[in-house]
Amino acid sequence: MTEDVTQEETWLTQEAFDRLSQELEHLSGPGRAEIAEKIEAARDEGDLKENGGYHAAREEQGKQEARIRQLELLLQSAKVGSSDSDGKTVSPGSVVTAKVAGNDMRFLLGSREIAGDSDIDVVSEKSPLGAAVLGVAVGGKSSYEAPNGKEIKVEVKKIEPFSG
Repeated sequence: MTEDVTQEETWLTQEAFDRLSQELEHLSGPGRAEIAEKIEAARDEGDLKENGGYHAAREEQGKQEARIRQLELLLQSAKVGSSDSDGKTVSPGSVVTAKVAGNDMRFLLGSREIAGDSDIDVVSEKSPLGAAVLGVAVGGKSSYEAPNGKEIKVEVKKIEPFSG
């Protein structure tokens, strides 16, 4: 079975790239060794069919391996640097203030990984809202279709580059 994965470029700040690289290095090195030790210790406890510690460690290992694959793909496709946001049109890495369905919203357009510990809301550029605002200028209006079929109107009020 082959996977046909097309990975689009993901914009990351240098800080986010460094943080994710360190996480990958830990998970694929010391993290793997820690999980292997947990599995071995649980295996030594006896019957694997009824060994909750063993099954929990194996589940943790699966989650860790999935995160390693996710990070590898993300970092391979990363465009590192400052946002392409010129403050005139919405692009990945822009912090957008917009009126969405009559409500004011402020969010970062991009990946949750960029925001790190920041509490800013993040909207993917692949989401309906993200796709609707991508390329829109300040004062520009757009819309997208909600899952219930309703048209949601969006007006971009302000655009700033994300500083992390």
